[in-house]
Amino acid sequence: MKKVSLKSSFLLFMAAFIWGVAFVAQSVGMDYMGPLSFNGARFLMGSAVLVPVIVFRRKKNKEQNIPAADTKTTVFGGICCGLALCGAALLQQYGIMYTTVGKAGFITTLYIILVPFFGVFLKKRIPGKVWIGAVIAAFGMYLLCMSEKLSLSRGDALVFACAVVFSVHILVIDYFSPKADGVELSCIQFLTAGIIGSIGAVIFEQPHLKNFIDGIIPLAYAGILSSGVAYTLQVIGQKGMDPTVASLILSLESVVSMLAGWVILGQALTGRELMGCLLVFCAVILVQLPEKKSGF
Repeated sequence: MKKVSLKSSFLLFMAAFIWGVAFVAQSVGMDYMGPLSFNGARFLMGSAVLVPVIVFRRKKNKEQNIPAADTKTTVFGGICCGLALCGAALLQQYGIMYTTVGKAGFITTLYIILVPFFGVFLKKRIPGKVWIGAVIAAFGMYLLCMSEKLSLSRGDALVFACAVVFSVHILVIDYFSPKADGVELSCIQFLTAGIIGSIGAVIFEQPHLKNFIDGIIPLAYAGILSSGVAYTLQVIGQKGMDPTVASLILSLESVVSMLAGWVILGQALTGRELMGCLLVFCAVILVQLPEKKSGF
C-alpha cells in the first residue's frame, strides 16, 4: 500500500511540475492567439497524443486478458470532466492575460482549500485544520491580490473563479477515476474541452493558421506535456488517493509557476505579494497535515 501511495504521489508531483512551467507557455501563447483558440488547439492536441497510447494499452490488455472498463461510464465521465476542465482552463487563460504568472499560480492553488468545503455536498466532514487554513489563505490572498484601493483586479478575479471550477474538476475525477479507464477518460475530457474551445474560437476569435504556426512552441508544450501528459498523470495518480491529499501535491505547481515566471519571463513579485504567496502555501500545507487519532 505504501508503494502505491509513493508512486501516486510521484505521478501527481510530475503533473504539478509540468503545470507550473505551463503557466509561462500559456502566457506566451497569448502573444499569438486568443484564449479560446489556444485552449481549443491544446486540448485537441492532448487528445490526439493519447490515441496511440490507448490503442497500445487495449492491445496489451487483450493479450493479458485484462477486462476493459465500462465504456459508458468512461465516455460519460470523460464528458463531465471535459466540461469542468474547459470552464476552468478558459477562466485561467483569460485571467493570465491580466495578471502575472506567479500570482495566477498561487491563486489557482486555492483549490486545495475549496475541495474539502465542496466535499460537504458529498456529506464529507470538514476538519478543523481546513477552517484554519481557509483563514490563513484568505489573508494571503488579501496580501497577494488586493490593491491599496481594496479592489481585486480582473485577472485575479478570473483566476480565483478558475480555482473554484478546478475544485469541481478534482471532485469529478475523484468520482469517475475508480470506475473508468484513466487514459481513455483523460482523452475524452480533452476532446470535449477541445471541441468546445474550438467552436468558441471560430465564433468569437476567427483564428488563422499563421497564429498556430507562430505559437507552436508554447502550444505544443501546453498541448502535449501540460494536457496529454500531466492531466493523464493526474487521473492515474488520483486513483485510490484522497482528493484533498491529491490537491495538495498538485498545488506545488504554484511554487514552480512563480519560479518559472521569474526565471523565464522576469516577472518579479513585490515583498507584499511574496508574503501572500507564502501564507497561501502555508495554508495548503496545513490542510495536508495528518490529523491526530483520538484514543488511548
